[in-house]
Amino acid sequence: MGSIGRRHLRNLRSLGEFDIVLYRTGKSTLPAEDLAGLPVETDFARALERQPDAVIVSNPTALHLEVAIPAAEAGCHLLLEKPVSDSMARIDELRRAVARGGGQVLVGFQFRFHPTLQALRQLLAERRLGLVTSVRAHWGEYLPDWHPWEDFRTSYAARGDLGGGALLTLCHPMDYLGWIFGGVEAAEGMLEKAIGLEVEAVVEATLRFSSGILASVHLDYLQRPPEHSLSIVGERGRLRWDGMTGELEISQAPDGPSTRQRPPKGFERNDLFLAEMSHFLQVASGEAPPLCTLEEGIGVQQIIEDVRRSGRRADVGRRGA
Repeated sequence: MGSIGRRHLRNLRSLGEFDIVLYRTGKSTLPAEDLAGLPVETDFARALERQPDAVIVSNPTALHLEVAIPAAEAGCHLLLEKPVSDSMARIDELRRAVARGGGQVLVGFQFRFHPTLQALRQLLAERRLGLVTSVRAHWGEYLPDWHPWEDFRTSYAARGDLGGGALLTLCHPMDYLGWIFGGVEAAEGMLEKAIGLEVEAVVEATLRFSSGILASVHLDYLQRPPEHSLSIVGERGRLRWDGMTGELEISQAPDGPSTRQRPPKGFERNDLFLAEMSHFLQVASGEAPPLCTLEEGIGVQQIIEDVRRSGRRADVGRRGA
C-alpha cells in the first residue's frame, strides 16, 4: 500500500470494484486515513483463505515473489507490478506456481497502454521508416523529488534490499523496446552510483534485437528537469516520442513534412494505469489475454540481469586497472 498500491486501489474503485481486501505489513510510509473501512489482513495465508479471484502485487520489488508465488498457487489471477522481481532467483518457482494454479498474469508495464506509443509501434509495423538505423531511449528523473514525504535515501527505489536502483525502477524502456522491436538476443551496460546511494543512479545499456537492430538506453536518478524520450531513426525519416508530454513527432526524409500526434484531449498519466486496470479486470474475467505476459516480463528480467552482470564486470575491471 505504497504510492502505486494506492493508485491501483483508487482506480479499482473508479471502475466499480469494491469487494477488496488489503494485505498490509505496516511498513508503508503513507498515512492510512484513506483506507478506513476496508478489511485488512496482516497474514498473507489468512488473506488467501478469503479465496480472492485476483491479487495485485504492488509491494517493493524484492518482495514480489513472496506474495506472487503463493497467490499463483491458490489459482489467483495476478497483476504483478514491474519488474517481476529483483533477480532471476525463484523465477522458475513462479512459473511452476502459475502453471499449477491456472491463473493469468499481467505484468504492470503500463506504457504499453500509451496511445501515442501504440501509434509509434504501428508506424514501425507498417515500415514507415524503412530500415531502422538508430534507437535511443532516455529516461532521467531526480529521485529526491519523487516522494517528498520521506527521505529519498530510505525509499524502496534507493534500497538494494528492496530491489531499488535505476536499472530496476526505471526498466520500462527495456519492456517497450522489446514490445516494439521483438526479442532481445543480447544486452550489456555500465552502472554508476551517485548522490550517496548504495544502488546505481546511472545506467547506460545497449540491446541487440534478433532482427539485428541495436538500441541504447540511458536511465538515471539525477536529471532535473526530468526527461523521458524515445528517438528512432530510419532511412525514410525519424520518430521522436516524448514520454513527458505524450507527443509523437513524425519527420519524413529527406525534407518532407513533419507532423505531430498528441494524446486525446484531457489525457493524463493516470489514464495509463486506469487502462491497465480495466484490461486486468478483463484478463481476470477471461475476456482478454494479458497484453504483457509473464514470459515477456521474465524476458525484461533477463535483460536487467545481463546488464547488471556486464556492469559489474566493467566495474571490477576498472578497479583492477
